[in-house]
Amino acid sequence: MSSGFEIDREAVKDDIQRTANIGMVDSDVGVARTVLPGSPANGQARTYLVERMTTAGLEVSTDAVGNICGRWAPPECDQTAGAVAVGSHLDSVPMGGIFDGPLGIYAGLEGVRTIKRNARDITRPIEVVCFTGEEGTRFANGVLGSSVSAGKRSVADALALSDGDVTLEQALQDIGFRGEGRLDASEWDSWLELHVEQGRILERANDPVGVVSSITGTTRCRVRIEGEANHAGTTPMHERTDALAAASELVLAVEGDAREIAVDESESAVATVGSLTVDPGTINVVPGTVTLGIDIRDTESSVIERMVGTVEKTCDALRRDRDVEVSLETPYEIRPQPMAERVRGALHSGARRMDLEPLVLHSGAGHDTMQVATVTDARMLFARSRGGHSHSPLEHTDWLDCAVATQVLTNALAELAGAEPQRN
Repeated sequence: MSSGFEIDREAVKDDIQRTANIGMVDSDVGVARTVLPGSPANGQARTYLVERMTTAGLEVSTDAVGNICGRWAPPECDQTAGAVAVGSHLDSVPMGGIFDGPLGIYAGLEGVRTIKRNARDITRPIEVVCFTGEEGTRFANGVLGSSVSAGKRSVADALALSDGDVTLEQALQDIGFRGEGRLDASEWDSWLELHVEQGRILERANDPVGVVSSITGTTRCRVRIEGEANHAGTTPMHERTDALAAASELVLAVEGDAREIAVDESESAVATVGSLTVDPGTINVVPGTVTLGIDIRDTESSVIERMVGTVEKTCDALRRDRDVEVSLETPYEIRPQPMAERVRGALHSGARRMDLEPLVLHSGAGHDTMQVATVTDARMLFARSRGGHSHSPLEHTDWLDCAVATQVLTNALAELAGAEPQRN
């Protein structure tokens, strides 16, 4: 079935491949790129995007924290209406893949190009957006630009963030993308983001695309356990206050609780102790201090709270039973975010025009959409990932699946923008 808005499949592929060459790093397997926010490579990727937006006839602007917006508002549409926005990000993790972020940017841009080629008119503007610092590899824990756009973080606070050497403000100035004002997501009528799945649910179901019903919430805990460093050979076992031995109990408690909850209550529940720093970290010294980083996620706030409660109870037990000092902080908390039904309907309709019935699934990873969804109607579309690899050179989505997902996105974008196809 035709939607009247047929994309150029090769255009999306070409844009992604050209972007992949920016920040490319050697890898024994797959294709890798390292594009940190505010880096020279990030500046090059942004410059290419602006060139492509300009060529497509979009009015391009950059806000104070580097968020880029390409706006298409032809004379026949309502210039005062809230825009339909679409996009993602261009930054990557170190040694990341080439699809995470760029697919959403360039699929959105191709959607606008396609609608421009084929629409008789549209009722509201369309904006293609590139957010700053989604991955959290520099300056902040993640979703930096979108948090400013959603009003969750001030422009001043964002610009003052530092990587230890330079501030975000200076880094953006260095690459020529320190703009003015603030891109305000609350002014949008709706928001769409296409992203690779970063898992294997679609692959196992043999579905090329899936519609996201909710984005998992995330709480990160920082735990510091202080015992007493001492000689490993001369300190009797019964006289030790071993911070690492105490930390091991916490690691196992976090894992055990998450496994139990995933089986009995919520299969989306996960918890990870992903960082561990041991001081003094010498083989012949009883560990005196250990710092742990814990990542807890689920689609239900109550489940996250329960897992955090387990961390708190275990810390209390360690103080009591092991005579260690324990401090606990939760510096990062984002609540689970449901997606808007109105936008879901447009995505499902867009898929059905291609005789597809997309799988509905939740996102276990955080995305800019989780911030945007707090201020306007938002939804995500996933494209099938080969092997579920993500944040890795092995990350890959077949070009045909990229094209199918881009077509579904374009169909939904056209519907939300009130685009009417030209009649022959």
